[in-house]
Amino acid sequence: MDVQTVLETIAADAARGEMVFPTHARIALRVQRALDDPDCSVDQLSKLISAEPILSAKVVGIANSVAYNPSGRAISDVRSAVSRLGFNTLRSLVSAVIIRQMQEMSPSSEHRALAGRLWEHTAHVAALARVIARRVTQQDPEAAFFAGIVHEVGGFYLIARAADFPGLLDSNLEQWSGTGEAEVGRKVLQALGVPANILGAIEKLWDGYLAMPATSLGDTLLLADQLAPCESPLAELDGMSRHGMTADIDLLVGQEMLSAILADSAEEVDSLTTALKN
Repeated sequence: MDVQTVLETIAADAARGEMVFPTHARIALRVQRALDDPDCSVDQLSKLISAEPILSAKVVGIANSVAYNPSGRAISDVRSAVSRLGFNTLRSLVSAVIIRQMQEMSPSSEHRALAGRLWEHTAHVAALARVIARRVTQQDPEAAFFAGIVHEVGGFYLIARAADFPGLLDSNLEQWSGTGEAEVGRKVLQALGVPANILGAIEKLWDGYLAMPATSLGDTLLLADQLAPCESPLAELDGMSRHGMTADIDLLVGQEMLSAILADSAEEVDSLTTALKN
């Protein structure tokens, strides 16, 4: 199999907008369009979200996580959750639902399991990115959270399309870490309307160069990706796996070490990761 040609075909299909989503994801896309409407009210948005059970549960669950509810005051209705989270966080959660639905697009249980592992990695990266942005790189935490949510969307699309190319995920996907991930991921992100600053951060992740001191949104994403306790399963297929080893990274941030900041934020990260995975 010519893997490079297959990856180019998948990228071209995404560029043409030939991406078919399950029903839940189509409703989430409708919510995403509403979020881009400056005249959309909290009430209108709440009604749209309430029509989609998966998204409703995700929104309320995240609103009750330690990251967004440090006081421990639980809420149980969508409107209160929307008010607490704000539109920027909701964009991230809508994207999370769309990406999770990609997991169900494959007819192969093996491929769906692979996508499940990829989502576990994604959830850890998104939660870590939010903390690192707020406490290390001084970037917008919600932008970092969103970047973490969507940074592997090309991988999810690859897995969803793998059934059309039998044997693709059994091949050596060295080309994926070369140019394939950026080629496919860029087209999918553009098709989903991801903002330029988020795409730029993910481009830096694909480049793989971490600046010191870490200050940019791209640095934030790179740090989160390398510190995540579970890596992308696609790394195993392209020969770039850490083989279960966690990256040993520490640096001085002001008067604190990164390791101390992460330890202090562990409950917040765990709570947000769990809410995303459920």
